[in-house]
Formats: sequence, structure tokens, C-alpha cells
Amino acid sequence: MPTFYFILHGLGLLLGGAGILATLLPLLRQTAWWIRVCDFPRLQIVAGLLLSLLLLALPGHRLWLAHAPVVLGMLGLTVVYQASRIWPYTTWHRKQVQDSQRRPDDPNHISLLVTNVLMYNRDASRCLGVIREKQPDIVLAVETDEWWLSQLQGLTKDYPHTCHAPLPNTYGMLVFSRLPLLTKEIQFILDPGIPSFHGRVRLPSGVEANLHFVHPKPPAPSESKTSTRRDAELLLVGRAIQVHDGPTIVAGDLNDVAWSHTSELFRRLARLLDPRVGRGLLPTFHADYKLLRWPLDHVFHSAHFRLQHIERLPYIGSDHFPIFIRLSYEPQGWQSQEAELEAADAEDRLEAREKIHDAAVEEPA
Repeated sequence: MPTFYFILHGLGLLLGGAGILATLLPLLRQTAWWIRVCDFPRLQIVAGLLLSLLLLALPGHRLWLAHAPVVLGMLGLTVVYQASRIWPYTTWHRKQVQDSQRRPDDPNHISLLVTNVLMYNRDASRCLGVIREKQPDIVLAVETDEWWLSQLQGLTKDYPHTCHAPLPNTYGMLVFSRLPLLTKEIQFILDPGIPSFHGRVRLPSGVEANLHFVHPKPPAPSESKTSTRRDAELLLVGRAIQVHDGPTIVAGDLNDVAWSHTSELFRRLARLLDPRVGRGLLPTFHADYKLLRWPLDHVFHSAHFRLQHIERLPYIGSDHFPIFIRLSYEPQGWQSQEAELEAADAEDRLEAREKIHDAAVEEPA
């Protein structure tokens, strides 16, 4: 029996040590991919730490019992820190974006469906099925090549306003809108192979809103060895949003989680709200692994909007689930929601400048 407990304690120490390391590494603010990926699985890290605490709480040798309070205390503090990062994205937290009480067919509403289709997925029927079921005003599809454009081309009957950049490198982008796109432009902000969409849409009520759709490279050994260019692309979009004060929506597969330092810096810089806060994680990736999921596909917006509905949609054969959102333009809610905004300070602006500079001198992956 002592040998059995020794093995369990050893396993607990390994799990706990890995959890503590994965918690401390992101605090370094380094951009290496193997550090930045630790931003993603906070929920999984908490689960590992709790299992570690359970194993280490079992009876043990006198030598272990002498050190147990210190070790258990460190693990407990790590759990509390990780849980505090996830806490805003639970249903127990106060909602950052207020609920709209208007009818779904209100002319001040705008709905958006964001889907990473997985370029190698050759079953477009399920994607088309969720689009037809939800009937969004705008469809944003990423990881789209020419084949996907041919499959979705039929949407133009109902979505006549389009802007496309199909690419064979898993970073293609297609935009279909039933609402008029007053301006529309595909930009390659930092990388000639990574498009983003920037435009202006008119709601049925006549209100105009700014749109920014992005899909930067993730920090991963097969994509980009650092998060430098991903971070800089988001921050450059944040800078662009500072120029205009009108209603604004940012959406896409950001290849980052909402609780990361970069995502929070971006939202402070652009003064945007996250409708997930207070409503749940709504994890969209990885669709094939229930225990390894986190929110990578996002919709952020200015305080001009309240939320009518947000929903993660069913599996479409991709490694991402689509996400659907319907926002309500309610400028009278500006002041009450503006209180939820965190403004960027001088330190934030300096950090943003440094990250953008670093991206400018870094060679593309």
C-alpha cells in the first residue's frame, strides 16, 4: 500500500508541476509559440491541478506530510489564479453586454454567422444547412479556397453583397451579406498570404456600422514560431478602430482565446465588449475533442449594441463549430455599457507600439 500511495503522489506532483509551469510561462509575456499556447487550455489546467490536489491529499509518508501544506498551498493558489481568468466567461459572472428586449425582426438588428469551414473539409452541405437555418444577415467563412467559393456561390441569390479572397493556404476569406456593404476592402495587413476584411454595412434601419473580419496565424510550430504577427495584426485593427467612433463589429477566427493578455489588450485599445462575458465559454475549437476545447472564434463589438442572441452552432465537419450572433443597435444603452469598458492607458499604448514594431522587423514564417 505505501508503494501505491507513493506512485499516486508522484503522479500528483507531475500533474501539479506541469500545471504550475503552464500557469507561470504566459506571465513572461514572451511570444514563443510553446509559451503562448499555454494561454489556451486554462480550463484543462484547472482540471489537472484539481486532480493533482486530490492525489496529493491521500495519506503518505511522514516526509511527504511535512511538506504537504506548502505544496498543496501552491497548487491551491494556482487553481484560484486560473479560475479567476476563466470566471468572467461563466454564467455566474455579471454580463458585460446587456440583453436586448427588442423583437428579433427589429430593423436595428444585425446578425452574423462566423464559420471556419476547415479547407480540407469537402462536405459543404452541413455548412450550407446551418446558414439556411439561421438566416444571418452576414456570413463570414474562413479557411476557404476556390472549391469552397464554388460551393457557397449559390448564397449570392440571397446575399448579393460579397467580398472574397479565396486562397489555397487555409487563410482564404469569403464574406456574403444580404445588407448593403457601403465599403468593402480586402487588406493584407502584415502577411501577403493572410487577408482581412474591412468595410461598412447599412442596417435595415439605415444605421451604418463598421466591420472588421480577421483570421491571423496561430502561434504553432507548423504555422508561426511566435505570436508576434498575430498579436500585431489584432492591435493594428484596434488602432484603426480608434479612428472612428461609430458602431463597430470585429469578428473571425482570432486564433486566440478571449482571456489572453493580447485579446484583453486589443479590446482595451479598440474599446470593444465581449458578449461571451457572463454567458459561458461557447468553445468553438476543437470540434472533434470534447476535453480539448476553447473559444477561438469571436465577435467583439462597440457599446452601441446590446445582445439579442448568441449561439454555438452544430458540427459541420470542420475542426471548428460555427458561431451565430444577433446584435441590436441601441445607442441609448451606450452609457450603461460604456461603464464595462476598460480604456487603454499609456502602458497599453506603449506595449501595442512595441508589438507592432516587433512584427514589422520579424520575418514572415
